Amino acid sequence: MDSRLLFLLILLPLAGGVINACFGCRLPRPLVALLAIGAIVGSFGVALVCLPLAAEGTRVTLFTWLAGAGLKADIGLLFDPLAATMVLMVTGVASLIHVYAAGYMEHEDDQARFFALLNLFVCAMLCIILADNLLLLFLGWEGVGVCSYGLIGFWYAKSENALAGRKAFIVTRIGDLFFTVALLWLFSLLGTVNIAEINLRATELNPALLTPLVLLLLGGACGKSAQLPLMTWLPDAMAGPTPVSALIHAATMVTAGVYLLCRLFPLVSLSPVGMAVIASVGALTALYAASCAVAQREIKRVLAYSTMSQIGYMFLAVGVGSVAAAIDHLLVHAFFKALLFMGAGALIHLAGGENDIFKMGGLKRKNPLLFWLFLVGILCLAGAPLTGGFFSKDAILLAAFSHGNGFSACLWGIGVFTAGLTSFYSFRLLYLVFFGEYRGEKAGHKLSPLLVWTLPPLALFGLFGGLLNLPHFYGGHEMLSHWLGSAATAEVPPATEVGLLVLMGLFFVAGWVPAHLFYRNFKGEADTPWRRFLLQGWRFDALYELIILRPYRFTARFCFIAGDKGLIDGVVEGLGRTMLHWGGYFRQLATGQVSFYLQGFAWGLLLMLGWLLLQAAV
Repeated sequence: MDSRLLFLLILLPLAGGVINACFGCRLPRPLVALLAIGAIVGSFGVALVCLPLAAEGTRVTLFTWLAGAGLKADIGLLFDPLAATMVLMVTGVASLIHVYAAGYMEHEDDQARFFALLNLFVCAMLCIILADNLLLLFLGWEGVGVCSYGLIGFWYAKSENALAGRKAFIVTRIGDLFFTVALLWLFSLLGTVNIAEINLRATELNPALLTPLVLLLLGGACGKSAQLPLMTWLPDAMAGPTPVSALIHAATMVTAGVYLLCRLFPLVSLSPVGMAVIASVGALTALYAASCAVAQREIKRVLAYSTMSQIGYMFLAVGVGSVAAAIDHLLVHAFFKALLFMGAGALIHLAGGENDIFKMGGLKRKNPLLFWLFLVGILCLAGAPLTGGFFSKDAILLAAFSHGNGFSACLWGIGVFTAGLTSFYSFRLLYLVFFGEYRGEKAGHKLSPLLVWTLPPLALFGLFGGLLNLPHFYGGHEMLSHWLGSAATAEVPPATEVGLLVLMGLFFVAGWVPAHLFYRNFKGEADTPWRRFLLQGWRFDALYELIILRPYRFTARFCFIAGDKGLIDGVVEGLGRTMLHWGGYFRQLATGQVSFYLQGFAWGLLLMLGWLLLQAAV
């Protein structure tokens, strides 16, 4: 098989995006969507055909795009088990989201712009996954940021949507700055940007430099994956169309940070401090986001915080050294989170465009099929026993527990408690949306079949995704761990494992029961300070406004008034006024009278003679 076929993985969505961007407005509307869908499905087909190339790891170079001063960067792809797994997930889920978007956006006037951005977004994500060097990866990294800005602010005529797009762009740029510094630093230390070479030579690095390097990489990952403290953009990103939310939250942008840490794991794992910080950031973000989700009222914001929380689990897995557990949860999460977001879009249509779950209710009777599909997603998110979400999350917590030290035990405890919170807000969402009487005032819209029939495949993969890496304890063979060549799932004595499973089951029930009691027959929530605190995301936006934005605006205003207006404009305008003033005096000499000019000439001649006599005397 010709390995150059791998370039079609990126070129197909790139071509779809460019054609729609240049000619989409002149094409028939169905053709615009078909072109975008065909590009992604074609890319998925190429990934399946090329899968055998991944077993041994295939590297293919198209050309060198930067060379000189010791730097050499290729347009080169690395298709190994990790990349192949991610490519199949991204193109597979993105294909279903594109089909769903064709139904969701069928009445949208500017379909060409939407599908062009959607195709380019997937293209940029595939660049991140397949790049064999950090420069090409960085190109995709920035491409994802630019496309997400356009997609989140797609309905830019509404100021809140435009602001959400701008916020996502700026906050993720902060993380990108850390990544840029790490990239340049690695090049200065090792003289290469090739990822395989960096991982191979990581042991040559000075141990004292490893931790700051890992922390810089973590900063970049936190920006893209919305982890503490760069997480405030994600809930606001819900202003974008629902297919965009599904694509960003399930399969692409937020997973880029996890992928970066997994791709550079041989380097990252050499720093124990860095690993501890990664695990801590993941565990704390999981807890923070889950606590916020329990008080949200908008259905997409509940799911946004749940995404942040689940990505936190993946960071925790990387931090405790289990790449296979992180990728396993990333895959399963992609399936059930796409299912939930796409289901949420259909529910919003059923509720007449209403996004507030307090104004929903009773939607089970309106569309029973949608209820059962959404229930599968909720069970996976809540970690119901024997679902895909249960197995993948259990593997992460087991990896944390098996370290056997106090620090890891604390992380494990946070993870277990967060699992209970996840169960609570998941069932709270389910009961408020589907049970009781309809509390809204808007009439529902008829659903396009594409909004419903794209969901069953995701439900199946979410429900049975745990089989991909089923541990030996359950009779599985840990296929994903073997495929990735990663360490097998952590093992503990069987009695301990049974005890941990029982505990996980208890926390699942402990979250479900209060949700059932309080929200099965919903009669309203009291507006308490702690609910407002959680609703506003622990008021991090207000905190950042106080400690960063206000000082920044004050400094900018000071520089504008004192520096620009006072100093620069003052000097320039002052010089101008002085010249004008003196020009007035000289203008008075231009009288136009010959006798005046002769008098001046005589005085000038007299002065010159006097000067010459004085010089001769000296």
